[in-house]
Amino acid sequence: MKNQLVIVSGTAETGKSTQIPQWCAELCLSAQYRHGVVVCTQIHRQQAVDLALRVADEMDVNIGHEVGYTIPLETCCSSDTVLRYCTDHMLLREMMSDPLLERYGAIVIDQAHERTVSTDVLLGLLKCILLARPELRVVVLTVPPATGKLLSHYGDVPVVSLETPGPAEVVYSNSSHKDYFYSSLRLVLEIHRTKQEGDIAVFLASTQEAKCAHSILQREGTRLGAELGQMVPVVLCPGQGGQLPILGEEPGSRRSRRVFLSAQQGEDMFWAIDSVTFVIDTGLEKRFVYNPRIRANSEVLRPISRCQADIRKQLSGPTGKCFCLYAEERQLPAERSPQILESNIASTVLFLKRMEIAGLGHCDFIDRPDPEGLMQALEELDYLAALDNDGNLSEIGIIISEFPLDPQMSKALLASCEFDCVSEMLTIAAMLSAPSCFLEPPAGMAHEAVQCHRKFQHHEGDHFTLINIYNAFKQSQREPYFRVEKWCWDYFLNHAALKTADAIRSELTDILNRIELPISEPSFGTKTNTHNIKRALLAGFFMQIARDVDGSGNYFMLTHKHMAQVHPFSSYGAKTHKLGLPEWVVFHEYTLSDNNCIRTVSEISPQVFIEMAPQYFFFNLPSSESKDILQSILDRDGSGNCKDKKQRAPTINNNNDDNKDCAAAGQSYDRCVIQ
Repeated sequence: MKNQLVIVSGTAETGKSTQIPQWCAELCLSAQYRHGVVVCTQIHRQQAVDLALRVADEMDVNIGHEVGYTIPLETCCSSDTVLRYCTDHMLLREMMSDPLLERYGAIVIDQAHERTVSTDVLLGLLKCILLARPELRVVVLTVPPATGKLLSHYGDVPVVSLETPGPAEVVYSNSSHKDYFYSSLRLVLEIHRTKQEGDIAVFLASTQEAKCAHSILQREGTRLGAELGQMVPVVLCPGQGGQLPILGEEPGSRRSRRVFLSAQQGEDMFWAIDSVTFVIDTGLEKRFVYNPRIRANSEVLRPISRCQADIRKQLSGPTGKCFCLYAEERQLPAERSPQILESNIASTVLFLKRMEIAGLGHCDFIDRPDPEGLMQALEELDYLAALDNDGNLSEIGIIISEFPLDPQMSKALLASCEFDCVSEMLTIAAMLSAPSCFLEPPAGMAHEAVQCHRKFQHHEGDHFTLINIYNAFKQSQREPYFRVEKWCWDYFLNHAALKTADAIRSELTDILNRIELPISEPSFGTKTNTHNIKRALLAGFFMQIARDVDGSGNYFMLTHKHMAQVHPFSSYGAKTHKLGLPEWVVFHEYTLSDNNCIRTVSEISPQVFIEMAPQYFFFNLPSSESKDILQSILDRDGSGNCKDKKQRAPTINNNNDDNKDCAAAGQSYDRCVIQ
């Protein structure tokens, strides 16, 4: 392999994700691993595990020895591992301690066409790393429609195209966008009634739709005649995990049929499935798009790209049939929109600033981030005191970059060291980083679920309710007379999510110990502790406060003057609260939807906000009645309560002069530029 970088183009079932990493391992073996071992990235954690298990089986070795994997919160590797699968995000985190990835002699970037933020950053930084390491070899795996974009980025590099079987017979439809969901389910039932052999793959717009379709098909399947055979719906979406059902065949009965329900980024989940004969493609996807002006995500329904459509048509093979629920003449966008153009990139900018310290001063993006999003990310980091006066990482910025959290949560966790509420803030950070701990109740059980969840409610708000739930979960683990899984089920709580939160909390605790930050003893429930938790939250989330302007739950957000309601599942939600609506709140998330909602809400006092918010952030707030109220409190209490621009952490010696900091209230952000 004379070239440093090679692009390999092929569809999901060509074996490129399993065979090429093995060939790279043989290449590194021929060099006696002088330049390092092999790593192969995936965009989903479960896929990294499944591929590692498959390759270990093919190589006839034990998983965790010669072949292993690393995913968030789990590592299955040893000193003997020569081929490692990992998520793209985990490889980026590894670069913080090994910027040139010197432990690897070959790097395989899989699923480059999905254009995740982490993969795009890796592809950009690898151009710089290849110049510094001429012995390194990089293989980029993609699909044919995305090859041209990579070639224009990397220039004159070899492209290996893998032969794929011809596409299936394609049948187009003229069904309307509004009817795509039920049209796809009706088509599933029609195919099943034909008794033709083969499994069915259905691509819907979102994971939520896939789960809803699963419930409907399960119910409808019980009404079908036994002569048709069993129909087994399976949700096959990224992040769902689990094993595929093995279908048995009763003597004299028809073979069961699996119906795989997938969504966006689910095309590569079919690499291990060769039984699909029918593909139903709705041609739509729901994606969250971040708006930097209002610091919020909005869910957008839009057509898939031609790249995705072509991949789906290949899945049923040359003898199958693909039903496209859209007109043949419909114009689809050529490529998938890169996530880096549609995401909050504050964490990415923080990482790239950290890489500048390591000497990687330039990331050659395939598509550069939107200037407005980049400026908002730099502004946010500056408000959080993560940047110094030259636009480089401050000492606080270096510390918060150590945590696998968004910058605001990292800053809140760091502030908790000063306010002696580390234990409680660790719990809040872990619970908000894990999937939702609340189970969706079965039909007819919604009232019972609400009653169970009320037992954990805390009068100070949702952040405190999460602490109650976690503490109760840990207490249930210590009870000898019943299983914690049953306890979670009885209280309509997600056992897997709570286990994940527990693992995240342990990881964060280890990081605090490693960088020698103090961890206070838990004192949840005391008045002082409650006050300190709110101070720590506002140290990170002062940009996310809102005021009830009319006493009826219409909350005005001070940073961008939008109105929103508290989410119904909140302690202060319209259907469940008995606590009364607080006037001032801090919230964790704001999402634009049919009913604009703020989620994870807790009560604060305006005095504490004035104490914790940087002075120049307060001055930059747009004019409003709520700001005037804060200004009157500030004038009455004296300006000494306002935080200086660069806030101090207890273990950090910041030599910036305080007077110089406060004078920067009207500064420009032109200096904050990623080189």
